[in-house]
Amino acid sequence: HAEMATVPLGFNIDAPRWDQSTFVGRLKHFLNITDPRTVLVPEEELDRAKALVEGCRAGLVPPGSSQEQLLYAKKLYDSAFHPDSGEKMNLIGRMSFQVPGGMALTGCMLQFYRTVPAVVFWQWVNQSFNAIVNYTNRNAASPISLRQIGVAYVTATSTALATAVGLNLYTKRAPRLLARWVPFAAVAAANCVNIPMMRQQEIINGVTVTDGDNNELGCSRRAAAKGITQVVVSRITMAAPGMIILPIIMERLEKFPFMQRIRVLHGPLQVLLCGGFLLFMVPAACALFPQRCSLALADLEPELRDSIVAKHGDKVPYVYFNKGL
Repeated sequence: HAEMATVPLGFNIDAPRWDQSTFVGRLKHFLNITDPRTVLVPEEELDRAKALVEGCRAGLVPPGSSQEQLLYAKKLYDSAFHPDSGEKMNLIGRMSFQVPGGMALTGCMLQFYRTVPAVVFWQWVNQSFNAIVNYTNRNAASPISLRQIGVAYVTATSTALATAVGLNLYTKRAPRLLARWVPFAAVAAANCVNIPMMRQQEIINGVTVTDGDNNELGCSRRAAAKGITQVVVSRITMAAPGMIILPIIMERLEKFPFMQRIRVLHGPLQVLLCGGFLLFMVPAACALFPQRCSLALADLEPELRDSIVAKHGDKVPYVYFNKGL
């Protein structure tokens, strides 16, 4: 066994580096863990980062480990491992993959909006991507069956396609800009279905809620509903600027003669511009609400509230839970 040193005094690897009660603190936190460069880190390095974080939690680290090394290991750990289960997440489902994955898909949806087959294909690809992301970032304490995943995927994809194709036909005679906004309407509608469906176990059985010291108090369906609603709002916010502002930019640019000459580059240009929006919007949307969500005791289900009051009196004014991403 290699020699191990003790963790520097007063250093807690799980303590957030920035104040999570403020938007700016959460933004810095998510800029750190949604960094798309972490997608390129080899598997072995991620496993080493996990071992280092777990060792640090146990109070032991390799000698000579600097605080910077420990914080970088924690960054890699947060970007690749699930906060509930500690399992390594699939690459496509990680929030750090949202920028490269999202920019390619959003760019293609915005570029190929004119024909129904193109709309159907890109909405289907996007919903498949979303289903993987939603499943990967669920509250892992609530297992979901393959059948439920299938139903969620089919329902969300159908919603996106129905919205996209329906609006596409409806906007045939409308100004072109309206037609360019159809992909956003489809994505927003699908998010409202995809996320709750993919996380239906949480709504049916509730999510585990704890007190301020992480002691489990029971399961709450109302907490699950609040967490999932916040995630839906975050996801729609994440997509909005790119999918609403970019069509206006492209509409203006396409009037220039040089843009009419380089039509073949319109797609790649949209993909790049989407990447620019998402680089900021992914962490900003994740930071809208605290990851450790809270709910006032008074807002819980009456039976859970009564059991908490019976055990703890008025010592627990709020309960806490992981809302997922």
